[in-house]
Amino acid sequence: MGWLQGQLIDIIEWLDNSNDTIAYRFERHNNEIKQGAQLIVRPGQKAVFVNEGFVADEFTEGTYELYTRNLPVLSTLKGWKYGFESPYKAEVYFFNTRNFSNLKWGTSNPIMIRDPEFGAVRIRAYGNYSIKVADPRKLLEEMIGTDGLFQVHEISNHLRNIILPSITSWIAGSGLALLDFAAHYRTMGDRAKEFIQKDFDRIGVELTQLLIENISLPKEVEESLDKRSSIGILGNMQQYTQYQTANAIENMSQRPSSTSPAMEAGMGLAMGQQMANAMQQPQTPPTAPPQTQWYIARNGQQVGPLSSDRLSVEGITPDTLVWRAGMANWLPASQVPELATLLSPPWAERSRSPAPPSPPAPPSPPSPPSPPWAERSRSPAPTETSEWYVFRSGQRLGPFTKAQLRQQGVTGRTNVCKEGETEWTRAREIPELEDIIES
Repeated sequence: MGWLQGQLIDIIEWLDNSNDTIAYRFERHNNEIKQGAQLIVRPGQKAVFVNEGFVADEFTEGTYELYTRNLPVLSTLKGWKYGFESPYKAEVYFFNTRNFSNLKWGTSNPIMIRDPEFGAVRIRAYGNYSIKVADPRKLLEEMIGTDGLFQVHEISNHLRNIILPSITSWIAGSGLALLDFAAHYRTMGDRAKEFIQKDFDRIGVELTQLLIENISLPKEVEESLDKRSSIGILGNMQQYTQYQTANAIENMSQRPSSTSPAMEAGMGLAMGQQMANAMQQPQTPPTAPPQTQWYIARNGQQVGPLSSDRLSVEGITPDTLVWRAGMANWLPASQVPELATLLSPPWAERSRSPAPPSPPAPPSPPSPPSPPWAERSRSPAPTETSEWYVFRSGQRLGPFTKAQLRQQGVTGRTNVCKEGETEWTRAREIPELEDIIES
């Protein structure tokens, strides 16, 4: 019966009802094809004749009458110079050249990338791709062989194994910031497709489309980004704190509580104080300009970093050891030119200025009486000259008379300087002040 069917069948065609078949071998009894048989290749198909392991002829869409005389490659292989009328043997493979879409790809393991903002981050990526047969001969030789029914699932795993390493390398080397990925999914997919296509060419398949659906982060990183976004949406955190505090106080007053009245009163006072402090704080703190960071040695320990203004508050003296970036060793403050203005007495600063403005007088307290030396300073003929300065808590105080030095609580360790001198000196080292130094 098989032989009889082979003699009667003279139409070679293939109708695909599966939608996932890439290649199909047309079955005939003993692979015999009669002279004058009709070959029908429909749109979206190609046909390939194979004889004894060699590709003999290829056919695109159309209808063909098959004779050995019009099959030049097959005739050459068999030595049929003038043709003959008996059936001949050849295998016919039909190839589906339409697009096979919605094939999935995804990273099985996280990809480690270096992000300019977040540093080293692990990401996962997934999407889909589409393929079509570009070169039936290569595909037959490299992937199909003698398989009579070659479907998409038989090649999809192999294609995915080609896509993943290539797209992983491309994403890691793209240099795009993590937060910019979503805006470049289309561009990234197109460029990655061009990068991967050379590997697909080796097996006769065209990668028609590569889409990146999502690039995701680990759960912990996503939660951190969500918190960061929430803070940005809330805007002014001080106003939000005030609003939440007011709501908490209102809710506490409306619902019954098992705590004691004294505890509730304490909680209310604490929350009210917190709200008052938040209201007193400036809404937009000024941005301080960058300053040189200093370090000082005190009691055998390193203190810092400190700004130049903070050095005065820390009460450095000419003998204090200081250091900053760029200095080879620790040096006394007196040997650092940048700190000369912090250590020099006030008249040394005035001497370097051609026309120094007069310093504003400090505001007088409203209620306490003026100190005695302030009254004497208004006398047209003071009995004692105010010529002493005191260095205390990082500030220069004065000028004072000797009597006023006693009222300032000068001790032997206090740094003082007399007008006209250029360096600060311990009070105990000045014989003139021995009578006023507190024991």
